[in-house]
Formats: sequence, structure tokens, C-alpha cells
Amino acid sequence: MDLLTILIVVAVILLGVAIVGTIAYSRARGAKPLASKPRPGIDYSPGVGDDNTVPRDTARKNVETITVPELSPEVLIDPTTTVEDFTPAVWEVEIPEPAIGRLHKLRARLARSNSVFSKGLLGLLTSGSLDQQTWDDVEATLLQADLGVAATTELIAALKVRIAQANDSSEEFMRVALREELVSLLSPSMDRTLNTDVSGRPAVVLVVGVNGTGKTTTVGKLSRVLISQDQSVLMGAADTFRAAAADQLQTWGDRVGAVVVRGPEGGDPASVAFEACSVGQAAKIDVVVIDTAGRLHTKTGLMDELGKVKRVIEKQSPVDEVLLVLDATTGQNGLVQAKIFSEVVDVTGIVLTKLDGSAKGGIVVAVQRELGVPVKLVGLGEGPDDLAPFDIDEFVTALVN
Repeated sequence: MDLLTILIVVAVILLGVAIVGTIAYSRARGAKPLASKPRPGIDYSPGVGDDNTVPRDTARKNVETITVPELSPEVLIDPTTTVEDFTPAVWEVEIPEPAIGRLHKLRARLARSNSVFSKGLLGLLTSGSLDQQTWDDVEATLLQADLGVAATTELIAALKVRIAQANDSSEEFMRVALREELVSLLSPSMDRTLNTDVSGRPAVVLVVGVNGTGKTTTVGKLSRVLISQDQSVLMGAADTFRAAAADQLQTWGDRVGAVVVRGPEGGDPASVAFEACSVGQAAKIDVVVIDTAGRLHTKTGLMDELGKVKRVIEKQSPVDEVLLVLDATTGQNGLVQAKIFSEVVDVTGIVLTKLDGSAKGGIVVAVQRELGVPVKLVGLGEGPDDLAPFDIDEFVTALVN
């Protein structure tokens, strides 16, 4: 095959390839894509934009074609209903029970919790054999009741003298002797009245104590005691650190109609206390009761802050009462707290809470002898009127009967 023939064959092949390629390209441009089958689980409806709008020529509903459902009779509003019917509910102002005689009504509760006196001690003294071992057991029982070493020694010595002089160890004699000696230990000459009767200005009561003793609850209950004595009360929420402390106090105030002055959470407690005294004086309130934040007696900075609160109040008004709230279940530990608080704010009275849940009634004697200030109020339950003015005769009778 010569060269000419080869060139002709190659040219024919290239021409054929070009023709086939041109036809294939033309078909590719004009071809429609193959329709794929719908995949399950995929929504192929229009999404957003113009494709999602209702066509303009769609028939629209008018008033006549819309059906309004009928309301059932029970959901229709009574035509006689007034705006006052929708007023939010408020606390109904309560009338607290009289404070006089509360301890007498709570005597049974107190007696149940202090069986160490009514059963244990009397059982030892009337066992028939008052030897040294028995007296040692008596001493241990009194110490267990948190009477304190000095008071225990004094009580045992007095009982020994009485028994020797009367030559009587009957149960009735022992009950009377124990009762009289306990009354003597409780210092009946101490003035236990709350100093809230002042003229020309509101009386100011500052309530202090460590965490968890029930100060805010005591402030609320104390307000009920004062209101039951026909005194108007304003409560100052100077516990600005514990969450909801001011709300708790507000609830107590709403229930008995007492005014509550509060500040911002985390604010300066001294400012709140000062403002409470100012408002109380302007409104001619009888008693201003200041709630303070709980603080450990070992925290020097917090104790200094408490002293500041009292000093700031005294720029506005004298502080008539400083009540230290102690948890009766802590026993002798409460004495250490009492000493330090008394040094900082000059405590004038003690409030013993949770006395109904403690077998340590002797703490009443111990704290009075240690501080030289009287127990003025005792808490004997969780009820709103379970705070009672301390009465020696009722208290001792509950212990030994």
C-alpha cells in the first residue's frame, strides 16, 4: 500500500470520529434529565418564598362562609361579673392568739421532751437508797441535761440539806423540793418583760444569732406576740444575704398586717436597719423588729459587721432590746455563742427555740447564769403562735410533773 492510500484511510477515519462526536454532543445538550423515583421520608412540597404563598386566584372565605364554634354555657362569663371578681387573692389578716398563758397550753409538749427531769431525776431521788452512787447518778443526769457544773453542784447540795433536815425522801417531798430549788436557780428576780413600751418613738428590737437557729421565724412569731398585745409592728429585713429571707419575712408581715422594710439582695444590712427605724418613726409605729443574717460567732469579720448594724441603728434611735436566738438542742455549745454575741452587741435577752425537741431543759439555767441576762421567750413548736413568754413557774412545773 502506497503512501497516498494510507493518508486517504486516515482522513476517512478522522472524519467519521468527528461526525459521531458532533451528533453525541448535540443530543446531550437537548436531552432532559431522567426523573428519579421519590425517596421515602422526604417532603417534596414547596418550602419558603414565592412557592410557599397561596396563589392569588385561590378562592377566599368571607364572613358568611366561616363557621364560629358555639361556646358551652359553663365557659360563658356571667354578665354580673365585676372587675373586683378578678382581683388577685391576698392574705387574710390573722388575729394572733393572746400571748398570756401560751406556756401553760404548751406544758404537755414541754413535759414530754424533758423526761430527764420528770422521770429520770425523780426516779433516782425516790429510789429509797440515797447513797454516794445514787448522788453520782443524779449529778450525771443533771449534767446531761445541760444544767452546768456550778448549778448542778449547788442544786445537789441544797437537796442534801433539805433531805437531812426533813428526814423525808418520799416522792411528793422530793418533787416539791426539786421544784423549789429549780425555781431558785432560774433567778425569779430577773426582769423578763420585753422593753417595747417606750414613749415618743418606736421601740427597737434587734434579733441576732448563728445560722439555723430560727431568727427569721422568731421575728415573725415575735411580731404576732406584739400584735396580740395591741402594738403596731414594723419588721426590717436586714438579712440581705440569705436567699428569700426578705420574702419569708414579708409573708409573716402580710398575715398579721405588719409593715416590712426590705432592701436589695446582697445590699448593706446596716442601711436596711437604719431605713426601717426611719420609716417606723415617721409612721409612728410602736415597735420596730430588725432581723439580721445568721453568722458564726467565730467569724470576726461578720461579728464586726453585726456591731456596725447596731451602731448605725443607734444614730437613728436607741436599741431597746437585743434578743439572742439560741437553739436549745445545741446545749452547752450555745453558751460559747452567747458569750461572744453578748460582747459584740450587749445582749439583753435570750430566745430559746426548739425547746420542745430537746431533753436539755437545763440550758435555761446555764445560759442565764453564764450571761446574767434572762430567758425572755421560748419556742415550743412550729405553729405561728408557738412562741411564748418565759414563765418560771410554768416551766418548772412542766419539768418535774
